[in-house]
Amino acid sequence: MNSDYPPPPTDPPRPFPHPSKPRRVHPLVAALAGVVLGAGAVGTAWAIVGDSHNTPKTNPSSAAPPSPGTFALTGTFELTNGVIDDGLGGCQGGDGYDDIFEGTAVTVYDGAGTVIATGHLGESTLESDGTCTFEVSVGDVPAGKDFYKVEASHRGTVQLSEAEAEAGTFGASLG
Repeated sequence: MNSDYPPPPTDPPRPFPHPSKPRRVHPLVAALAGVVLGAGAVGTAWAIVGDSHNTPKTNPSSAAPPSPGTFALTGTFELTNGVIDDGLGGCQGGDGYDDIFEGTAVTVYDGAGTVIATGHLGESTLESDGTCTFEVSVGDVPAGKDFYKVEASHRGTVQLSEAEAEAGTFGASLG
């Protein structure tokens, strides 16, 4: 062997890569991908926003019977201003009362201000005078308290005696 020459390569030489053309996506594939991504975006938006304003109408009296030593606080809650017909035979709040709708939280407190039971506004009825009346039923309210405070959404409490609360005479209005 002659040392004036470099040693032969161990691998055969590779050709230089050719610049490749960008691949074109078939229009049908692009359309299908757009539909799938759009549906996913809409589904995600619905999941984030929630379905709270479209809760199914339920009859609060169909709730399970209260546990021993408890009772179901029942009555009505009326919205007199900002009432919107929900198009389903019921109603909900608008114009500053957007937090009032079927499913809005109802909280029951004892005299010390401790939360002792929670429920929600039930089925609504649009009255002929434009008032929106909601059924209220909060189950498993502990008996034996001197008085109870009941609050819908964050709109302030209404105080009831134990006899009033157990008799199902809760009534409150807003507006």
